[in-house]
Amino acid sequence: MTALTALLVDDIPAALDLLKNDLNTYHPEIEISGTAHSVISASKLLSSQQPDLLFLDIMLGDGTGFDVLEIHPNLKSKVIFVTASDEYAIKAFKFAAIDYILKPYNPEELSEAIEKAKRQLHPNKEQLSVLQESINQPHKRPKKISLHTSDKIQVVNLDDIVHCKSDNNYTEFYMNDGQKILVGKTLKYFADILKEYEFLRVHQSHLINLHFVKEYVKSDGGYIVLHNKQSIPVSVRKRNEVIEALQGL
Repeated sequence: MTALTALLVDDIPAALDLLKNDLNTYHPEIEISGTAHSVISASKLLSSQQPDLLFLDIMLGDGTGFDVLEIHPNLKSKVIFVTASDEYAIKAFKFAAIDYILKPYNPEELSEAIEKAKRQLHPNKEQLSVLQESINQPHKRPKKISLHTSDKIQVVNLDDIVHCKSDNNYTEFYMNDGQKILVGKTLKYFADILKEYEFLRVHQSHLINLHFVKEYVKSDGGYIVLHNKQSIPVSVRKRNEVIEALQGL
């Protein structure tokens, strides 16, 4: 078996040592070609080598992991992002549809990240832009979200999403231009990350963008009429929450 090479980048020496030991213990097929603790040191190493895997911490002492990628835009390495337990960073990765390892991680999570990295392409520039914007401005409403379909990753404007509908373990996005996008994540996944941004789950199967609501009809069990004339049922337990949300717009 041909050995894979890996470059490890983290500004915390103990974190670097832990990752190095875990790779040596659980993944002896991976040859560690170098370690770096800053944007500058990582960039110098990448100028002379192209490792198969790049373990890249987001926050570095002299900048961020994004700076490393901007300095080396033609990097062929599969990137495995590493981040600390920060709710804003985690949400940013979900918006960008980019995989990551959350510190502290266990051996199974490390193995899963390596297997995913082997199979996947490098995140595209739009995805990295979504991630960078969300991390740099954690309290600001994101402008875009990455949607991972069966054959591509599509970056869309949050304000263009009219409504999301559950389809078992998938979610169908209805866009303002009439486009439909089927994504391999549950509705609960998107309801959790979008709830702070004027999206409301009004039914077990439906999540709506409140800005596209035309009216709420109380008869026939209660339902929402959207600007595109779609009628969305409202569950009994959600009625008061829907009324309060619409009054607050």
